[in-house]
Amino acid sequence: MTDKQRLKEIERRRTFAIISHPDAGKTTLTEKLLLFGGAIREAGAVKSNKINRNTISDFMEIERQRGISVATSVMGFEYNGIKINILDTPGHKDFAEDTYRTLSAVDSAIIVIDVAKGVEEQTEKLMNVCRMHKIPVITFINKLDRMGRDVIELLDEIEEKLDIVVTPLSWPIGMGPSFKGVYNIFVHKLALFNPHGKQEDGKTQIIHDLADPILNRLLDMSAQKLRDDLALIQGIYPAFNIQDYQEGILSPVFFGSAINNFGVKELLDCFIHIAPSPIPRETMTRSVDPKEESFTGFIFKIHANIDPNHRTRIAFIRVCSGKFERGKAYYHTRLNREFRFSGPTSFMANRKEVIDEAFPGDVVGVNDNGNFKIGDTLTEGESLRFKGIPTFSPEQFRYIENTDSMRHKQLAKGLEQLMDEGVAQLFVSQHNNRRIIGTVGALQFEVIKYRLENEYGASCRYEPLSLYKACWITSSDEKALKTFRLRKARFMAFDKYKRDVFMSESPWALNRAMEEFPEITFHFSSEF
Repeated sequence: MTDKQRLKEIERRRTFAIISHPDAGKTTLTEKLLLFGGAIREAGAVKSNKINRNTISDFMEIERQRGISVATSVMGFEYNGIKINILDTPGHKDFAEDTYRTLSAVDSAIIVIDVAKGVEEQTEKLMNVCRMHKIPVITFINKLDRMGRDVIELLDEIEEKLDIVVTPLSWPIGMGPSFKGVYNIFVHKLALFNPHGKQEDGKTQIIHDLADPILNRLLDMSAQKLRDDLALIQGIYPAFNIQDYQEGILSPVFFGSAINNFGVKELLDCFIHIAPSPIPRETMTRSVDPKEESFTGFIFKIHANIDPNHRTRIAFIRVCSGKFERGKAYYHTRLNREFRFSGPTSFMANRKEVIDEAFPGDVVGVNDNGNFKIGDTLTEGESLRFKGIPTFSPEQFRYIENTDSMRHKQLAKGLEQLMDEGVAQLFVSQHNNRRIIGTVGALQFEVIKYRLENEYGASCRYEPLSLYKACWITSSDEKALKTFRLRKARFMAFDKYKRDVFMSESPWALNRAMEEFPEITFHFSSEF
């Protein structure tokens, strides 16, 4: 492959995450993008009975039962000459840590907002993470087939709560029972909503000129309101500027109904034109440009039992520069050794295929026998460590106990592998050697217990533990560190890497410890 061909491959990559508050329609939108992209023939039905929900991207059994996404799904497909990589993330706040790390591996994001509920708490948090990573955001306002908020008021709320300037690139005609379609401002076309919930090429009415008299016949009284609305928004909102969008200053807004396939194709067609190709990424020592010839990449996700029949453990690599090649030796910077990958794969949710090469923006899955942890860097020899892939301090804790003495090994293996995924953390008390699970959300405990039983055949129970926060401690003053360990012995634990962790029982106790031991540094994420 020539250098020109390699650069062309980089330019045609679009890697993004779809994020939202739970139930905004994020996973449905993901699947409809796959549908219009030709990656799947039929999207999973999202039924009113969530127990029966069965979607392509929610491939874990517990996801199908609970009707929620609890892990990031990776999906890639080709569309109009563009290679698209979608990362569908969990929306529930208890699984936010997986989403935060996933955002370190994308170049842009689509935020999905329910037209009736508007901006919700988790949406605000996710937008802050996007801003921290300097990720440009497109907003998709969903469920226009239902009654919702006044559109102008909703856009005002988005600007205020998400602290970003918006500009509509499409505009809805009506809402709920009176929803008639969307005018695509970006390409000056009108798509009419089929009351049967379909939008298909050849059956959708397309009108280029709003002055066309046929508009009055098609929309009746709505025709003049559309003209008036478009005149109004041109005076309120700034014109779209691709540079402002890619710098994260401006968020283009689209409207539609993902469950009815409506507005999704317009979003996809615009996305491939305006979304950035792979962007530079920061390491501890320098910035890595995707156009560099040497390969670099980092592990942002690990998933155990992605194929339960074979107990496969997969590490997900985001390619940052150069070209990843099957069978080539790559340098693992933390372990200071080389690895070769004979069967690297690309993904369509839980379906995968072996690939020979991958380029910046691509996500590659490699078999992992316990050699990787989240945040690890792979290069062609240079010692690098990428930034922005932390493990956060947990805030909910429980003792975990084995309830089947014959299944001790299964429990130990299950805990080891699930903790490597980064969705929870395992601590061992230095005081009584009991194992403690720490998470950022209570629902994680249910997921861990379910997966231990169903994927590893292990049985466990939890015991309540009243703690406020766990934080890592370090100090250049060995004497002060020793004194701290002795004084706080009841509240000291080890993490899986045998690092010291202080388990604070209250905000007061944490503040008191920090005042009493100024020589000690308290870390609230593992990225230190």
